[in-house]
Amino acid sequence: MTRADRRTPLPARLGAGALIAVLASLLVVGGSIVAAAALGIWPTGATASVAAPSPSPTDPVSPRRTSSPVASPTPPTPTAAPTPPSPAAETCAGDTVLTVWAHPDDDIIFANPTISDALAAGQCVRSLFLTAGDAGRGLGYAREREQGILNAYDHMRGSAGAWDSTLVTLDAGLRVERRSPQGDPRVSVLFAHLPDGNITDGGFDATGHQTLSKLLDGGIGTISPIDGGPAVDRPHLSAALAELAAALRPARTLTHVPRGSAYASGDHPDHSVVGTLVRDSIGRDAAAAPGILYFIGYPSQDLPRTLDGAILDAKVETYRLYAQHDDVVRCADRDACLKTRRFGEWLRRSYPVTEADLRFS
Repeated sequence: MTRADRRTPLPARLGAGALIAVLASLLVVGGSIVAAAALGIWPTGATASVAAPSPSPTDPVSPRRTSSPVASPTPPTPTAAPTPPSPAAETCAGDTVLTVWAHPDDDIIFANPTISDALAAGQCVRSLFLTAGDAGRGLGYAREREQGILNAYDHMRGSAGAWDSTLVTLDAGLRVERRSPQGDPRVSVLFAHLPDGNITDGGFDATGHQTLSKLLDGGIGTISPIDGGPAVDRPHLSAALAELAAALRPARTLTHVPRGSAYASGDHPDHSVVGTLVRDSIGRDAAAAPGILYFIGYPSQDLPRTLDGAILDAKVETYRLYAQHDDVVRCADRDACLKTRRFGEWLRRSYPVTEADLRFS
C-alpha cells in the first residue's frame, strides 16, 4: 500500500461497485425496520425504538385502530303542507262579532244597539246578508238597499268614506261580495245576493219563485243568486256558514230566531230559515255556539218597548240613513221613522235570546 492509498477515504478505496452494494444493504435493513414497526412485529429485546402516534380524544387506546361503521343518514320526516286559510278569513285586533241576516236592514232594525255598541267598544263586525232583499224588483233595487246599509255602518263606526268591493268565493262554493271601508279594518259587509223569498214564502216571478224555505225543505235542489253568481245547494250553504265561523272565530254571532221557536211564529219566513241555517251550522262549532244570540223579529212588536232616549235616537238615525236608499220605507226624520207602520215599533225594541231561551214547541 502506497502513501497515496493510506490517504484515500474508505469509499474511494472500495470502488464504485462496492459503495453501491453498501448503500443497497442499508436500504434493505432500513425498509425492514419500517415495515416491522408498521406491522407491530418488533422482536423481543429489539433495541431500536419508534415513537407511537398519540391517540385522538375519540380513539380507544389500542395497539391497532379499527374503523367505526358509518351510520346511514336519517331521511327527513315528511311534513304535511299547511292548509291555506279560508278566503273568508279577516284579521282583527280584538273580538269579532259575526252577524248573519236574511235582508239588508234586519241588522239595524232588530240587533241594534248591540252592533253599534260592539263598534264603539273597538270590536270588529262582519255582517252577512244571505238574500238580496230584492222583493222581486231586480238587482238595481237591491243595490240601493246595499248603499243604505253602508251609510248606516258609516254612522255606527263614526266615519264616512269610500268602500272597497271584492268578490270572494268561499271554499264551500258560496260567492259573496265583500264591502270594506277604506282605512277601517274593523268592518266588513258581505252580500250573497240570494233571492228574496217574499213575506208569503212563495218567492217572486222575477227569480223563478226560488226561496230559502224551499231550499231548506227540499223543494228545490239549488238556489241561484240574482247577480249571476254560482248556484248553491243546502249542504254547501251550511258549509259556507260553518266556514265563516271557523275563519273568523267570532266571540258572538247575531242572527234571527230559528224555526220551531215560540218567537218565530209570525216572523218573515226568510228570517226563520236563516236562523235555522245558522243554528244548524255555526251552532255545531263548539267554540262559536255559546256566543250565538237570536234576535226576535216581527213578533217583537207585541213585547214591551226596551229602548228610549239617546240610545233610541242613535238607532233611529242609523236606520234613517239606510232608509234614504229604500223607497219602500224612506222617512225624513226621527219622528217620521218612528211613525212608520210596524217599523217604528220594531225600532223601539231589541230582544236577543240565547239557545236556552228559544222555547221550542
